[in-house]
Amino acid sequence: MEKQKEQRKLSIQDIALVGVMVAVIEVSKAALAFLPNIELTSFWVILFTLMFEWKILFVVPVFILTEGTVYGFGLWWIMYLYAWPLLALLAWIFRRQESAWFWSVLSGGFGLMFGFLCAIPYAVLGAAGDGGFRDGLVAGFTWWVAGIPWDIAHAVGNFVFMLILYRPVRKAMSNMKKSRIR
Repeated sequence: MEKQKEQRKLSIQDIALVGVMVAVIEVSKAALAFLPNIELTSFWVILFTLMFEWKILFVVPVFILTEGTVYGFGLWWIMYLYAWPLLALLAWIFRRQESAWFWSVLSGGFGLMFGFLCAIPYAVLGAAGDGGFRDGLVAGFTWWVAGIPWDIAHAVGNFVFMLILYRPVRKAMSNMKKSRIR
């Protein structure tokens, strides 16, 4: 029990690892920014959750704050507060899965639902206006439906990246963890 408690303390190495993970996500985003709605963020959130377990609890908030700092804390940013933690939670729930197909479907499904998740703040804030609940739902729904083609691109990109990269990257990360433990 004491050893398990000791392993949950955040060491200097852990803090550095969190920084590296956030940097990997940010660099990947920047490298693919020229492709609309094609990103590796979902891939990395899933892989980092699977490989580094509880440390993802630090990675996701730092990533979200970094995004807000770099791109501004607009309405879009509110969605990041629940979408990325949701993906990490789903990865944690299904962490025993090892199938590249499973993770590809999950990642693709997340990409497909990303626009729906983005529409929630528009629906809520639209409902807070003079038009009330109905106008808020219409605003959120309209925003979501208008973005479906982008969500499809997002889903396909997530699916393909996960299918191609899951096994080799997970193996490389596993080897890295084993060599670090020695």
